[in-house]
Amino acid sequence: QAASARGHDQIVQMLLSKGADVNAQGEWNTALQAASRKGHEQIVQMLLSKGADVNAQGGEYGTALQAASSQGHEQIVELLLDSGAIPPQEEGLLTRPG
Repeated sequence: QAASARGHDQIVQMLLSKGADVNAQGEWNTALQAASRKGHEQIVQMLLSKGADVNAQGGEYGTALQAASSQGHEQIVELLLDSGAIPPQEEGLLTRPG
């Protein structure tokens, strides 16, 4: 998740090619959520192509869609929606909790 959060696309690609679990959860929940929050579109695309769970829940932002939305990353929001992200049904869930 750290490489995804920091935008290190070559490292993310190397880890994925060596069999890293694309849906592993850690400090930033999943790598997809971390990359979505930080606005790293290329990494988001890479993770989705490797089967990242677009609707995984957990962490500070809930889902990758909520993470991207809370930071104003419109292109990533569109990419996640096109990849099957389910928008929250309750008002206010597209922004950071709290």
